[in-house]
Amino acid sequence: MMYDQTRAQQPAGRTRGPTERRTPGPEPLLPSDEQDRIVQSLRHALNTFADTPREALEEAESAYDEATVQLVNALAERRRLLRAGWQYQDPQAQSDELRLALRQYREIIQRLLHI
Repeated sequence: MMYDQTRAQQPAGRTRGPTERRTPGPEPLLPSDEQDRIVQSLRHALNTFADTPREALEEAESAYDEATVQLVNALAERRRLLRAGWQYQDPQAQSDELRLALRQYREIIQRLLHI
């Protein structure tokens, strides 16, 4: 039997078959351009702190405020889309579709709790 380096690097109790593919990670809550803009503002604050500490802190606070506003808006939109996907369905809707919606709620909540 040959040594399988990929399999050896997987966590204990988790094995993947040869045809099983890794699922992509969760979709980012904020678009990358918004993330980049906020990160750039924070970096600027960090880089200017030595020369202008008060202004740097104000800029960092502004980046924080922008990040929280964007996050709240993104979560509200995600909730709206999730709810629209199951709320107005026929009461006899496929349990698979409802299970998928429940899984999406669970994933978002878990991500929020790990921030």
